[in-house]
This record gives sequence, structure tokens and C-alpha cells, in this order.
Amino acid sequence: MNVLNSTRLFSILFHTLFYCCIFSSTINFSSVSVANEVAENDTLQVCKGKYALCTTAQCEPIDGTDAVACSCDVKKGYSVGSKACESEGDAKSGALVSRYYPVKSFVACQNDREWAYCLDAPCTIDKKTGKAMCTCSTKKGSDLYVITTDKYTPETCTSGIISSATVNSIMEVTEFLKTSKELPPKDFKILNKIDK
Repeated sequence: MNVLNSTRLFSILFHTLFYCCIFSSTINFSSVSVANEVAENDTLQVCKGKYALCTTAQCEPIDGTDAVACSCDVKKGYSVGSKACESEGDAKSGALVSRYYPVKSFVACQNDREWAYCLDAPCTIDKKTGKAMCTCSTKKGSDLYVITTDKYTPETCTSGIISSATVNSIMEVTEFLKTSKELPPKDFKILNKIDK
């Protein structure tokens, strides 16, 4: 098991990307995806309020659409996203959005598995369960993506549709949060070996 802190992983990914462009490394990063994520991060904002946290959410397909329904936790406090936290009107109606809170550990996966992208997704609170039901888009491709967990098994990267994000986006939001006094980033652990 290879445990790396976030600073070490950032160095590995930067050099991997560099050598990928020159020597056709086996890890396939999308320069278009990276550019889009950087552009999106220009609008990131930290705020305090109620939000949906979908980092470990399990999701199910919504019939007749390309979207998935994810069961997320309802949290209060500081979080980051490109949309503002709930308004007073949202709080009364039970509507809120999915936002990001720094994770402690994850597994990095790379395959053609479909996963859910829930950042800024619209959600409503289920009054019976207290959970946030969020409608998320789906993604798949060759970029490394994360599964937030505290334990790695061989099935972690292959079982079900789960809320996720690319490793690149996690690194970018971590860099962004270094400028935040309210929500500073945390060191996180990578629970599996990443081929270089």
C-alpha cells in the first residue's frame, strides 16, 4: 500500500503530466479537461450554510435521462463550490446544492466506469430520511478519478455508480483552498498505488 500526502501527489501528477506530453506515458490525462477545470475554478467560492455533501454517495440511474439520483448527506458549515450556499428561501423549500468539503483519504481509479459528477448539483431534502436527494450528471473516460473511502479493496474502482471527481479537480480545489481562511485544505491519503 502506498500512502502519499497531497503535496507529494501533486508533484507526482505534475511530473506525470509533463512526461506524458513528451514520452506518451501510460496514464492518459486530458488537456481539454484540465483547461476546463481551471476555468471553472476561477469562480469557486467558500461560504457557510447548509449544503449537500455527496463525496461518498451511491447513485441510481434516472429512467429516460442521462442523469443519476444520488443520496447525499446534509451538512452545515463552510464548503466550496461555484454556486452560493442556500438562501433563506431555499432553506424554507428544502432546496440546496451539492458542494465540496476537503476529504481525508481516497482511492484513485482509472477505467471506463461511469461515475456521478455532483458538484453544484440541485438537491432536495427528503423529510422522511433527512438525506439530500441530488440529481447529478454522469462522466466516464480515461482521466484518473477518485473514490472517497477509508479502505481500499480490489472492487473499489468497479462497483456501482458513485459520486466522484477527477484527481485533477481535487488538486485544483486544494490549491484554491490554500487562499481560504475559513476552509483551509487538509492533507489527504491516497490508499492505492498510482502507476507512473
